[in-house]
Amino acid sequence: MLHIVACIKQVPDTKIIKMNPKTNTMDRASAPAILNPYDAHAVEEAVRLKQRYGGTVSVLTMGPPPAVKAIRKCIEIGADEGYMISDRAFAGADTLATSYALTKALNKIAKERPIDLIICGKMTIDGDTGQVGPGIARRLDIPPLTSVKKIVEIDKEKGIAILHRKLEDGYEVVSSTMPCLFSVEKDINEVPYSTMPNMLRAARYNPHIWSVNDLEDVDKAQLGLKGSPTIVSSVWAPQKPQGGQMLDGKAADQVSQLLGIMLEKKELFQVKGESTS
Repeated sequence: MLHIVACIKQVPDTKIIKMNPKTNTMDRASAPAILNPYDAHAVEEAVRLKQRYGGTVSVLTMGPPPAVKAIRKCIEIGADEGYMISDRAFAGADTLATSYALTKALNKIAKERPIDLIICGKMTIDGDTGQVGPGIARRLDIPPLTSVKKIVEIDKEKGIAILHRKLEDGYEVVSSTMPCLFSVEKDINEVPYSTMPNMLRAARYNPHIWSVNDLEDVDKAQLGLKGSPTIVSSVWAPQKPQGGQMLDGKAADQVSQLLGIMLEKKELFQVKGESTS
């Protein structure tokens, strides 16, 4: 029976969030908090593996009390247990401090039930670094497998996982020893609508919540802002693209319009004094 832990995060919806022009930081209050989309696929893949091989799916997050909402969303998807570490000591953590705190929580979970596999989303939409998953794997001294697009087989008895990793021009087949950590792509699966039983269970579910004092052998100097060497020198919103022209009508009409525009601006298509016409 497998025990799979999916590491998740509650993030602001970046489709709606605004930038604070005075501080050059994200105005997190301007957008609703959601389960990180990549993490939703990680949880869904963990649930599918549970259905194939049997076992338990746990989810783990670090965040303020409202992050319970993200755990409940994972219960809707099909996770069995949820764990959250929440303490002001974790505030301001960069990816290095985050991976440290999550590793300590994973060690505590593993004492209750050994962990066979850790699954993370490829990255979070509020940070886009993709560093936390590999950071956890490094601290646990287990293989990190990134850009996973398909899990072919899990053999717990042999302690082997076979998977496909996404490459720019295809994919590679990799065999890894277990336990290991996967960072998965969004196209690894489709997250279906939640079932009514899962929704009802999620509405009533209360996760395990730990403070920093509930974790063992923690060096508080490696937590939160104190344990975060990352320095953000500046942040800015990208400028909206200028120019451009909307084309009307059917495809054939649009082609004619585009050719007309190109002929009008043919000087843009000249190379070294030679025209492309």
